[in-house]
Amino acid sequence: MPASTLSCAVSGAEVMSASTYENIRYDKTNQVAFITIARPKVLNALNAPTLQELTRAFQAVRDDEDVRVAILTGEGEKAFVAGADINEFTALGAVGANALSARGHALFSLVENCGKPVIAAVNGFALGGGDELALSCTFRIASENARFGQPEIKLGIIPGYGGTQRLPRLIGKGRALQLILTGDMIKADEALRIGLVNEVVAAAELLPRAEALANKIIANAPLAARYAIQAVNQGMDMTLAEGLVHEAALFGLCFATADKNEGTGAFLEKRAPKFKGV
Repeated sequence: MPASTLSCAVSGAEVMSASTYENIRYDKTNQVAFITIARPKVLNALNAPTLQELTRAFQAVRDDEDVRVAILTGEGEKAFVAGADINEFTALGAVGANALSARGHALFSLVENCGKPVIAAVNGFALGGGDELALSCTFRIASENARFGQPEIKLGIIPGYGGTQRLPRLIGKGRALQLILTGDMIKADEALRIGLVNEVVAAAELLPRAEALANKIIANAPLAARYAIQAVNQGMDMTLAEGLVHEAALFGLCFATADKNEGTGAFLEKRAPKFKGV
């Protein structure tokens, strides 16, 4: 989204910069971290420096107790992230490509498991590594002009940042393989139909809607949110029986928190809870 749109989304509140970046912007307001990939001239393509800066940004999200939710988007109206920077591929051999894939996996696993909900606000193209980055987020909101795809096969390669693993887990094996093997790009309404995104909104409403969802999450208990994400993410790789045992353990941990006492007490007293994350 344009910088003016982001400014509008966070207007009226104190904005704090977490660090200095060249390829992204990191702003924080009202316990929401706004991370914007800011390379619009190349459709926000993911090059090595951008991956490094995103790693720093999501480490900040993970470690900052005042951040409750992160919103990830791309600058400009044309692209969330149009893919990896293909210029970096030309000199890579098998060993270098494997290392590049591993770096991407490390970053996207950090996004997925940073302990805070991460909302992808997808505007324009989310292709290749951009689609994979969106897949690593907790859930995805798309503008009507969003387009999704895994076109790597047209370059003679396969998705290397988790697309062959996260996409079938999200939309099913058959649909995922159709997108991966054809390299086709789909529109936002089709992405919604197959479960790739949670909602589709007008472009002007994308960040306001993401922020509204973030505020709903912030109103709830932060430790419970962390445990819920952990239960779902880790449970996806378990059998049902194993996942239920894992859920029970995390359910028990919730009962050791002051937030559980506050939440149940507030319910019985018919008042709004005041969660503290302890």
